[in-house]
Amino acid sequence: AMARDYREIQSQWSPNEKVALEVAAGASVAGARALAAMKHVGLNVAADPLFTFSYTGVNGGLVIINADDPGAWSSQNEQDNRHLARAAKVPMIEPSSPGECKEFTRLAFEMSERFDRPVIVRITTRIAHSQGIVEIGEREEVPVRPFVRDFKKFVMLPAHARPRHFFIEEQHGKLTEYSNTSGLNRIEWGKKKRGIITDSVAYQYVKETCPEDSVLKIGMVWPMPDALVREFAAGVETLYVVEELDPFIEDYVNCLLY
Repeated sequence: AMARDYREIQSQWSPNEKVALEVAAGASVAGARALAAMKHVGLNVAADPLFTFSYTGVNGGLVIINADDPGAWSSQNEQDNRHLARAAKVPMIEPSSPGECKEFTRLAFEMSERFDRPVIVRITTRIAHSQGIVEIGEREEVPVRPFVRDFKKFVMLPAHARPRHFFIEEQHGKLTEYSNTSGLNRIEWGKKKRGIITDSVAYQYVKETCPEDSVLKIGMVWPMPDALVREFAAGVETLYVVEELDPFIEDYVNCLLY
């Protein structure tokens, strides 16, 4: 659809996901905003450049759309790539509706440039196949940033990688604060006998089946909003986690609280 309906955006297919991410990263280094889209198993193929581009950071915003497939409806496995975001030290945000898909992708570009990090937008099968109302705003033209030749930032020799690791940990702290305060994660107080922490399409299931309960909606799943989790857990009698596939949030909450 992007190639067909938005001719002003340069779009292309790549031989595989590794090449796709490298092309997008090259555009980012040159100063343009760039996006690479792939399924969860495709991010395996792109893991080699992903882990290195995590260290280099960006120039123009770099966003990766990652589509996981719980249930293996059209894939050869059910891997949960929230683990991959944590391993690569890359922020990940999770929309729970078509409207949020559009809005979170816009925010991902802003986050990428603000924190000098590639950003993963994770959707799942039911989000990818859903329909909903999307509000279209005024288009904002973002100029291409000037290219700056910086070997210490973009050439990951060991002597350059070690200082970048310190930078990544510093940015992780800033991203954690952003996760707590940006509104991507929010508490929706209801009855406090039961509190539910949830993300992605599971949030829609929770709101449909437990409309009166208190909910902590996770829209930025890495880094997790530790302060919000503590506040929410302290405010409810019993705490539940509802998520698709692996206990990613559950394990984090257990470690944080207990």
